[in-house]
Amino acid sequence: MGRKRKGRDISGWLVVDKPAGITSTSVVNKVRWALEAKKAGHAGTLDPDATGVLAVALGEATKTVPYITDDLKCYEFTVRLGQATNTDDAEGEVIAESDTRPTDDEIKAALGQFVGDIQQVPPKFSAVKIDGQRAYKLARDGEDVEIAARPLWVESLVMIDREDADHVTLEMTCGKGGYVRSIARDLGAALGCYGHVRELRRVWSGPFEAGDGLSLDQIDAMARTPELDTHIQPLEVALADLPEVKCTPEGVVRLKNGNPGMVIAHGVDYGDECWASFEGTPVAIGVFKAGELHPSRVFVL
Repeated sequence: MGRKRKGRDISGWLVVDKPAGITSTSVVNKVRWALEAKKAGHAGTLDPDATGVLAVALGEATKTVPYITDDLKCYEFTVRLGQATNTDDAEGEVIAESDTRPTDDEIKAALGQFVGDIQQVPPKFSAVKIDGQRAYKLARDGEDVEIAARPLWVESLVMIDREDADHVTLEMTCGKGGYVRSIARDLGAALGCYGHVRELRRVWSGPFEAGDGLSLDQIDAMARTPELDTHIQPLEVALADLPEVKCTPEGVVRLKNGNPGMVIAHGVDYGDECWASFEGTPVAIGVFKAGELHPSRVFVL
């Protein structure tokens, strides 16, 4: 029998405004410690030098992580023009340089090719798996890594500032799996001047905004006190894009045992994915069929 994990059975979301210089995993570990939580995870990794929204899922909220990672996200980032690096960000070695500097109008004109359904090649220094190994490990070992292009939906990509000739700040709203470093690299190539990310901030991710996030200093100050609990958002925040149905008393018993259960639904069609609640508490996520919810995820709350 496996060893029981220690900690509180606490469920919900804590939004962190991640600082630069720390990994996403380290942030999750800090939150788990501060809340004495038994279980925690995050929705969407940020590179160590990136800042902004890191939504930490606690307890049963970890079952809703896919609904946040699949949602749209917004990034603000500054591209250093005139230089390419092997990591496509400021941490890497400069591998190519150019004296060419595009005008504002040239940059704005080039942005259009990165909007809509695009194909994007992830950076060589990324967590993408190649033959079972992480690309960054192969790249660090000096192997010539070739990564296949992947589809990405980019809702918008706009120029918001031009600090000087060497730097341009952009804002991008995109779907799941986007690499901002690849956008900077490919934009630099399209402009004939090279480019890499100097700074990156995730402004919002699905329903979570950086402005609502706690700093690590705030988390430290409130650690292991009831005050920190007041910042936890409910599990169902992640399910805002799904319709809600109400369980009957008989239905909630069946759903909690993993069986289809009777629900009361309005404006929900056969085959729709939705989530069920009973007396204000989330019970399950599943597919609506003929008056019943067929569960795919059941919450233990």
